[in-house]
Amino acid sequence: MFKKVAVVTGSNKGIGFAIVKNLLRRFDGLVYLTSRDDARGKTAVAELNKLGLKPEYHQLDVTDRNSITKFRDHLKNEHGGLDILINNAGVAAGVEDNATYEDCKYVVDINYYSYLALEDLLFPIVKENGRIVNISSDCGHLSNVRNKYWIERLTNKNITREEIHEFVQWFMDSKKNGTFDRNDIADGGTCASYRVAKVALCALTRIQQKELEQRNISVNSMHPGLVQTDMTHDTGFLTPDQASATPLYLALDAPPSLRGAYVWHDGSVLDWFDYKADYFFKSKNLY
Repeated sequence: MFKKVAVVTGSNKGIGFAIVKNLLRRFDGLVYLTSRDDARGKTAVAELNKLGLKPEYHQLDVTDRNSITKFRDHLKNEHGGLDILINNAGVAAGVEDNATYEDCKYVVDINYYSYLALEDLLFPIVKENGRIVNISSDCGHLSNVRNKYWIERLTNKNITREEIHEFVQWFMDSKKNGTFDRNDIADGGTCASYRVAKVALCALTRIQQKELEQRNISVNSMHPGLVQTDMTHDTGFLTPDQASATPLYLALDAPPSLRGAYVWHDGSVLDWFDYKADYFFKSKNLY
């Protein structure tokens, strides 16, 4: 009989580290801390060991299919799969609006396309009744999009994966061709690549939920709040430990009926489709 297994991507520091730490205190099973860099990952494990906590560790670069495949095979062979997957790995985008195409590609590759690789390789080994949490952002709410054409497309509750890819590609093409219009994105187009990637992730979450219903797996996306981490240059109103509370709630405590939702840092469920709402990220909050 296999023990239950929880995996947190990008968890050698920040919110991911706090999620692992608090899972170890509450979850009746094995918890995997993962990181792209082996040395940093093992340093994080040592920090937890000093607290009397014993995480499992495995290297995982979410942008590298070979790395994900090795981790998948390890989970299958050692544990028969996994029960909880918290997709936390990500990078931030600067608020400046002069980001190059290459800058934007880096942000979108990690914050959106890597989730597709994880979906392809890890979702098939998530066990029945499992739980998946996609860590998004207030940048992921639909109110971050101001382009009317894409608001109409993204509010279609039967949107396809291909249409989400088109949305991301529309933005990337605009950066490549020099046609990006800052008015298409909230807050004057600040952090545009991050907003586009996170909006796409939240839209994708709804599709993932539909596809995993027959296995009784819940998939939700959530905004962890503005957290005091390297990513926010230590600005924010929540510590990583405080910000880990809602991811843990979704992974361990939320009712099984909570599925395909967009959840705020306080645990409340918001209407992701309300594009006129005031939930979009405001860059002034970083200063």
